[in-house]
Amino acid sequence: LQGVLDHLDHLQKLGVNGIYFNPIFKAPSNHKYDTEDYYQIDPHFGDAKLFKKLVQEAHRRGIRIMLDAVFNHIGDKSPQWQDVLKNGKDSKYANWFHINKFPATYTPTDNFEFTMDATYDTFDYTPHMPKLNTASPEVQEYLLDIAKYWVKEFDIDAWRLDVANEIDHHFWKRFHQEMVSLKPDFYILGEIWHTSQAWLNGDEFSGVMNYAYTTAILQHFVKHEISALRMVEQLGTQLMKYRDQTNQMMFNVLDSHDTARLMTEAHHNVNLVKQTLAFTFAQPGVPSIYYGTEYGMDGENDPDCRKPMNWQPSEKKEQLFTYVQKLVKWRKDNWQLISEGRIKFDVLDNGLIQVKRELGSKQIVSLFNTTGKPQTVKVPAQPAIEQGYRDGQLAPDGFVIVTK
Repeated sequence: LQGVLDHLDHLQKLGVNGIYFNPIFKAPSNHKYDTEDYYQIDPHFGDAKLFKKLVQEAHRRGIRIMLDAVFNHIGDKSPQWQDVLKNGKDSKYANWFHINKFPATYTPTDNFEFTMDATYDTFDYTPHMPKLNTASPEVQEYLLDIAKYWVKEFDIDAWRLDVANEIDHHFWKRFHQEMVSLKPDFYILGEIWHTSQAWLNGDEFSGVMNYAYTTAILQHFVKHEISALRMVEQLGTQLMKYRDQTNQMMFNVLDSHDTARLMTEAHHNVNLVKQTLAFTFAQPGVPSIYYGTEYGMDGENDPDCRKPMNWQPSEKKEQLFTYVQKLVKWRKDNWQLISEGRIKFDVLDNGLIQVKRELGSKQIVSLFNTTGKPQTVKVPAQPAIEQGYRDGQLAPDGFVIVTK
């Protein structure tokens, strides 16, 4: 937390207006998704006093704070689970979990995070993460108290809800009511990997981690698995599944703690990374920059994607920072048009992808070249941002964005 506090100026310079933290509560693992105590900052990260200072300093810079709520399951070092192990079916917490047979046991394997024969429900076959019974009134009150505590005590602005689709709707409706009663503009983000209409009717989540949308972008731009036309069809399909207001609140992640980094997926093609970021920033929803992406950090799937931040980038990586900074500023300068304007996708005869945004008399026209060869383009005005555009020619992995 002190490291984040020390580098808030970096985030402010980049143009960031929100920070999403992975779990910061006390837990024995490196990833911290096996919570031991929801009311305590993990000592590896800092303490309550430091976190409160961090939130205050972030707010002073116009940066909001989102914490990761792991309410689907709890860690096996938690006092509640330890009581179950000690007292079995006589434990006062016995009905807090889905225990199929007492005593609660499992057979360890060579993989610390895996077992096939736990006598209780877990998250993803992980014996150290017993699943909570969120239908229990006691569990509901416990989790709601935690959620309210961090808003009241530390003034956080948002919760990201881990494995949100495995918890019943009744609980999330109560959760929504409690949070917006404390802060009317509180942001509630669900981790759901598939289409999510059932959670996005205004009484549960503000948005979800928009994997269905950004996967289509990655499949075309980066992995070359689908055509431009197929990507456009998939994006249109996803946008039509939700209200316009919901699409504005979706969380668009190209890489994260759960996936390989964008630079690695792009095989260190910096121009391709820039192009993919630009296309994503032109979309409805909230664009997310995974820490270090602004400096071109690479990394394979977990845990390689969670390497420490590189604070000594090369000159070339500094140039990437300047580019991302410019992209963030462009989006902020045109926030209303991007957020509320109509969107139209086209795949032109020469294979270029065109994205138009319109609101009243204002318009953004974007062209992206994913054809693998130079293309002739007609640009209606001076580009606001471009790459690989010169004398009416757009290079492979190039793009041009015009605001008029």
